Amino acid sequence: MKKNFLKIAGFVGLMAVGMASCTKDLDRMPTNSITSEVTYKDVAGYKSVLAKVYGSYATPGNDGINQSDLAGLDPGQGDFLRLFWNAQELSTEEAHCVWNDPGIPDFHNLNWTSSNVLLAGLYNRSLYQITVANELIRESSDAKVAGRGISGKDAEDIKKYRVEARFLRAFQYWVLLDLFGNPPFVTENDPIGKYIPPQIKRADLFAYIEKELKEIEPEMIGARQNEYGRADKAAVDALLARLYLNAEVYLGAGKGRYADAVTYAKAAIDGGYTLHPTYKNLFLGDNNLNNPEVILSINYDGTKTQNNGGTTFLINAAINADMNPASFGVPNGGWGGNRATKNLPDLFTNVADKRAMFYGDDAEITNVADFKQGKKITKFRNVTTAGAVIPSPRGDGSSVDFPLFRLAEMYLIYAEGVKRGGTTGTEAQALVYLNNLRQRAYGNTSGNISSYDLQYVLDERGRELYWEGFRRTDLIRYDKFTSSTYLWPWKGGVKDGRGVEAYRKIYPIPSTDLTANPSLKQNDGY
Repeated sequence: MKKNFLKIAGFVGLMAVGMASCTKDLDRMPTNSITSEVTYKDVAGYKSVLAKVYGSYATPGNDGINQSDLAGLDPGQGDFLRLFWNAQELSTEEAHCVWNDPGIPDFHNLNWTSSNVLLAGLYNRSLYQITVANELIRESSDAKVAGRGISGKDAEDIKKYRVEARFLRAFQYWVLLDLFGNPPFVTENDPIGKYIPPQIKRADLFAYIEKELKEIEPEMIGARQNEYGRADKAAVDALLARLYLNAEVYLGAGKGRYADAVTYAKAAIDGGYTLHPTYKNLFLGDNNLNNPEVILSINYDGTKTQNNGGTTFLINAAINADMNPASFGVPNGGWGGNRATKNLPDLFTNVADKRAMFYGDDAEITNVADFKQGKKITKFRNVTTAGAVIPSPRGDGSSVDFPLFRLAEMYLIYAEGVKRGGTTGTEAQALVYLNNLRQRAYGNTSGNISSYDLQYVLDERGRELYWEGFRRTDLIRYDKFTSSTYLWPWKGGVKDGRGVEAYRKIYPIPSTDLTANPSLKQNDGY
């Protein structure tokens, strides 16, 4: 069982706010008997709330199996990672699901509407997590901390918690920026109560996130100096690099920030993280141990963070009973849902590339309801590096931590940023980084390259980062997500694939929130 502060059993009840299907009360106070003056009376109380801010990434609610922070959504589908992963992966060539649950086929068909329940779930999940962060930020101002008689090291620690909460809020605003573009906006400075938050434009939200991250970067604890699973300075640099890499998508053609992307990718690279020597070990149940590559992860424990989302979902949905679930560390698991279209395994043209972790011989999907068709992904396994199953009460839970940021992504951002004109780096250094990835993948220098282009970087991102929640964003940046210039099986609901409307590069504001918040305007096309 993993032991760190994120595995606190029974997160503080103060933050168990149930977000319904709207953001009308986005910053409302909790309505239970635990008051802020009780919760925040000492540094331990502040840390317990910080645990909830982080923990809300890993669980759908305080009881991950039966209860969700989001009203109207099955707890099994209500955690952040499962919702985010569906939107980022099922809408691309990297994943196709056989299930016909409400909302899922819309991703394959690229025909979602503002009534899609899973998109509404993700939207509300991000806003809920912003609400949780706002609460801690609001209560940890210098004035409030001093007013409670907290001083010295305890006060300094609370300042660190506040900076981390600001980072986690910025991350969730980046999620909304990337997927929904123009969400409602509220911070700790807005009134508490029946406050209807205004809508923020995509460009303005970009500017807010950029400013927020730059303000907290010098205040964040140094790279590799924080507890495992908590953000550090390298995480701030990594999010800035990701933000800048996609700036032209968010701000418009000709407004790229590629030099900044290279600069901040290099800052994260120089933070002291190094590549894990073995790629497959990045995605095992003991990946919290001796892992020098992951900058920030969502942490899971098969016992203390039980739920049907997260990496429990990633593992179980990718296998069935025919695949020997015990070998994946889930002897009672195997749900038979997700597999890849042929475009993903086709990226691996050299059998020596050890990152190709697939099961099955049939890459073609002619029947979308047949799980036996399509290559299965075996990347995530709830076993130790020695092959031992990590037990869980139900026999299908996962202790695999999910990487939100890892060094390999920073190498790839650096290389792409340079190739797109980022003058703060060099192609010679980019080749060093790319070949570092190749040498790990091949076990030697036989896969090294001497030059590269942008298509190579996109393909290498597919080989290195598949099923880690990047693909939709990547394809949009390369103008391959909606266009007919790049097709995959069942894109747009057609066997051979088809182009779809360009407005689908951004998801719709959920109809429920448009009804609840009259200040919101729907994204174009919906």
